[in-house]
Amino acid sequence: MPSKTISLRVEAYERLRRARRFPGESFSQVVLRARWPHEGITGAELLRQYDDHGPFFGEEGLERVERLKANDRPPEDKWHAS
Repeated sequence: MPSKTISLRVEAYERLRRARRFPGESFSQVVLRARWPHEGITGAELLRQYDDHGPFFGEEGLERVERLKANDRPPEDKWHAS
């Protein structure tokens, strides 16, 4: 069977290695049984969901998001010399 050589970051390799069900399971077998999450929705699908189910956040949830955003600050610049 043909094969391809790929490069992975160490973190990705370790995750793939841990996903093995048994020591002899190949990475190809692990990848082939993987379930890939849905990549997202279109704008039309989002509007349809909104029409069908209403807003995702109530007023209280939106107010909480706004409070959190108001207090959000950029991270400290690690490259700036003091």
